[in-house]
Amino acid sequence: MQVQNIFAMVADKSDFMYAYEYALSPAITTSDNAQEDNEQVNIRASRYDMMTSTLSNRLESFISWLGRFDALQTSDADSHSQQLLFATLSLWFILAGALWGVAYLFLGEPIAASIPLGYAFISLVSLFVFRHTHNYQFFRASQFLLILLLPFLLMIVLGGFINSSAVIIWSLICPLGALVFSGPRSAVRWFLGFAGLVALSGFLQPLVRTGNNLSPAVIVIFFVLNIVTVSGIAFFMLHYFILRLNAEHAKSERLLLNVLPKEIANILKDNDQTIAEHFDWASILFADMVGFTPLSAAMSPVEMVDLLNEVFTYFDSLAEKYGVEKIRTIGDSYMVAAGVPRPRPDHAQALAHMALDMCAYIDRLSDTHKGLSFRIGINSGPVVAGVIGRKKFQYDLWGDAVNTASRMESHGTAGKIQITQTTYELLKDEFVCEPRGTIPVKGKGEMATWYLLGHQKSIGT
Repeated sequence: MQVQNIFAMVADKSDFMYAYEYALSPAITTSDNAQEDNEQVNIRASRYDMMTSTLSNRLESFISWLGRFDALQTSDADSHSQQLLFATLSLWFILAGALWGVAYLFLGEPIAASIPLGYAFISLVSLFVFRHTHNYQFFRASQFLLILLLPFLLMIVLGGFINSSAVIIWSLICPLGALVFSGPRSAVRWFLGFAGLVALSGFLQPLVRTGNNLSPAVIVIFFVLNIVTVSGIAFFMLHYFILRLNAEHAKSERLLLNVLPKEIANILKDNDQTIAEHFDWASILFADMVGFTPLSAAMSPVEMVDLLNEVFTYFDSLAEKYGVEKIRTIGDSYMVAAGVPRPRPDHAQALAHMALDMCAYIDRLSDTHKGLSFRIGINSGPVVAGVIGRKKFQYDLWGDAVNTASRMESHGTAGKIQITQTTYELLKDEFVCEPRGTIPVKGKGEMATWYLLGHQKSIGT
């Protein structure tokens, strides 16, 4: 009853449906999916993580029935899952070999039956040796060798290609398994061994027996079973390989899109060139925490990092909400821009909405974090955007408009959103702004600035 329950648990197909749905979806590298946004990539990678985590837990429970295989000593989760999967597949091959041997025994071929039965016994012994020694390399090599040699021996005993129903095709599982579990270089060697045995089988064909105790109908049935089963196993191995490849690609894509805008990431993947583009109009927002030094002195380093992470994570969500581009964070400073790398006519309005939401959030958060406040500055104008460096890429902005936006923040007032006259002219018809007057700005001289108070409709109501 315990064995049946374990088999039923592993046979549950719900986990594998995630794999099939993922692998049968279009590859991320195609042109259509080149425009796939960050949220979709995150969903794909999260789906794979959930599927592999559940599958790994069930495989681990299943293998532990044989004797605490969950104590495998591996340095990373991927190696651990791979060893569990290989051990599980080996157990299924053991069961298949035992059934195969019993079938030949009942069909009057005791010598032929001894080969798959011997394979089942030797493999079971090697599985328990693996349990005690944790020598995965030896266990893997022994399984590959058994799978390579025993179908060849069975074919010779049964009388050649036709009389054995082309049973040597099972040896193909050896190089295919090596490709998945050992690597391309090892797989080439095992495939050469498979090709050599097939060639040797052709040479020995005239020398083997011309008949056996299997009826023509049984031979045909075994032909069908051998071809369909081996093809199915080959498909599963290829499917597993593609699944892992696509999943790793999705993770890499997710990391890349967390660093660069998707348009810039696509250019970098296709061309190794300097990326620089001029934008006639864009808006830039800087936000900086007020009183960071005394606040950090009153909090532990972990608490301060947690607070900044909480605030900036919310700012990130606002950037996604309004479709603007986060440029960078430096310490307690946050920079975001609208109109790059995708030009948009409402770049100033988008940042105005975001800045108002940022202030509202900080006001709520200050109830639990006394003294928490931000200065925010916005400016609009022409900028140059591009990617600098060859390692640890960074998408950045340059130009007088950027420098002025930074001055609006540094010369601003805590809890206020200060904007330049250029930005004011873009917002005055939709937003309520209060003139601050003329202030001296470092490197710019006297400048007229305004405080952004809110949207006209919201304030009017």
